[in-house]
Amino acid sequence: MRVHFDEFSLDDETRELRRDDQPVHLSPKAFSLLELLLRRRPQAIPKPELMAEVWPGTHVTEASLASTVAELRAALGDQKSSPRFIRTVHGFGYAFCGEAVERARRHGREPGAGRVYRLIWSRREIELAEGENILGRDRESVAWLDSATVSRRHARIVIANERATLEDLGSRNGTFLRGRRLSSEAPLADGDEVRFGSVVMTFRVFEDSPTEPAPEAGPGQDS
Repeated sequence: MRVHFDEFSLDDETRELRRDDQPVHLSPKAFSLLELLLRRRPQAIPKPELMAEVWPGTHVTEASLASTVAELRAALGDQKSSPRFIRTVHGFGYAFCGEAVERARRHGREPGAGRVYRLIWSRREIELAEGENILGRDRESVAWLDSATVSRRHARIVIANERATLEDLGSRNGTFLRGRRLSSEAPLADGDEVRFGSVVMTFRVFEDSPTEPAPEAGPGQDS
């Protein structure tokens, strides 16, 4: 997972947090906490679950969690009273409250010139890469779909030659395109509604305006 939010980007493969392409130091526990909050955004996660995930097999108190949240906020320049990223859910836990975009790692060719493919899911935008994009609950998926109705490797979207196709991967609860359950590979078009189990998304294709070339100098004009 690579997630970009405001001036920050987090890569869970290299375990790096960067701000304007400069590394930001985080302790391993603070990094794990941020990674978990981003994966589950905008869901609020209860404190006992956060402690069990960030400190597996270790007994810690809520003071340890609060200290790690404070470290994370300091690294992000966030404020508890007016949070941009980390929201306190009083008496319950914490949630990531900022806008973020997930981007798949690039393996092979880049998408067609000026063309960007995304899945829109509530407040999440998931950017798709050229080639195969696996969707499901597997950590290697381009987006971790946190739903019991989604299989580990639920479906895939393939981007090739400026064309996108959707295919179910034998999921238990099915993959649906425009309300119909898929039984074979199907082409995707801009604005299509897709559903993985109970998770509903919209497939979008964005075209960047090409940069117009500078006019050539005419006779008598300086080049």
